[in-house]
Amino acid sequence: MPLTVKEIKNAKPGRHSDGKGLYLLVKPSGSMSWVLRVQYQGARRDFGLGTAIVEPINVNLPVEKLKMLTLADAREKARMGRALAKAGINPTAHWREREQEGEKPTPFKEMAELCHREAKGGWRNGKHKEEWLGSLQRYAFDELGAMSVEDIDAAAIQKVLLPMWLTVPETGRRVKQRIGVVLDKAHAKGLRSTEAPMRAVNQLMRGIKQPKPGNFPSMPYKDLPAFMAKLGAGDFSTGRWALQFLILTGARSGEIRHAQWKDMHLEAAEWRVPPEKAKAEKLHIVPLVPAAVEILKRMQLVFGDDPESFVFPGTKKAMSDATMAKVLRKEGGAAYSVHGFRSTFRDWAADNGFNDSWAEAAIAHANPNKTEAAYRRTSFLELRRDRLMPAWAAFALADNSKVVSLAERRA
Repeated sequence: MPLTVKEIKNAKPGRHSDGKGLYLLVKPSGSMSWVLRVQYQGARRDFGLGTAIVEPINVNLPVEKLKMLTLADAREKARMGRALAKAGINPTAHWREREQEGEKPTPFKEMAELCHREAKGGWRNGKHKEEWLGSLQRYAFDELGAMSVEDIDAAAIQKVLLPMWLTVPETGRRVKQRIGVVLDKAHAKGLRSTEAPMRAVNQLMRGIKQPKPGNFPSMPYKDLPAFMAKLGAGDFSTGRWALQFLILTGARSGEIRHAQWKDMHLEAAEWRVPPEKAKAEKLHIVPLVPAAVEILKRMQLVFGDDPESFVFPGTKKAMSDATMAKVLRKEGGAAYSVHGFRSTFRDWAADNGFNDSWAEAAIAHANPNKTEAAYRRTSFLELRRDRLMPAWAAFALADNSKVVSLAERRA
């Protein structure tokens, strides 16, 4: 039966049919929106029509441009949507093209930055203020940043989440929640016709088991030399060399993917990870062993070394988090995670008599003892440069006859 205005006023959370593919969606929060379910290009699709309202608003616009719709408006817009879909035209795309001249879609990046500016004043935790937007910059902006908030659907969000769901699950959950906040804010401001499709996202992600937070499967260090030999023997690829660089430096995946040439200092054999890219939010200096420097020189030859460019670039911007994981699987490491190589390094250091403080500094772990951290401010850089990291590289590359210098290759 068709809906009535009274039924809309009293509608409980759920999906309520008005007939002919028009539905009223009511969220537990009480917000309401209209959705048209219609056959389009051989599949059933949902198209958001706009926010549901009971009392009409006096706006001098044709119904297809309205973002707040009464029952009568929604029925008329649904009728137009069915006709467009039948003609093979995407209703949402068609209506967007007919927006007022000069009115531009709002990019996700712009909306996220607005959300951050509006909310950060109420956050007491300074680290959370930076990390909230930082996590979206690192993991979501490459895929979603330039997209209009109206166009972002569950499939687009899933594409962002999949690479980190098994490797950095806690980060994945946070990014998912923050994407939802941005899209809900866009909806509240009338810049998106529906709230974030998080129920659909949850359905897509269902069955993809995440490891418990902090539990990253790591390769036993006794197997590492043979694995590094496989990596060195393979054909050139950005992911392959990035993974070797990650292992030799003990760095985090995100730090590798977002490393820029301006952070690299080849003459000093140092990688200076700036505070904004480091999890501890302070400068982290990574001493580079000769094999790591050779990898940088290879990347330099292929891609150049513009200071603002990524050292290990992806097809568009930063390399995807899944690129190194794919290499790991291909070379027989499907049981392990990319992040787990930090544990591999840590286990090796402990079993070979290296000072725990040196190893913790090498992987940029903060000292959990606040009193001790207040007094012990050294990063053990010289000890790491002269003793720890050369020993780690010598062990990791023990079976790797393929890692030779550029000069040797040219000879």
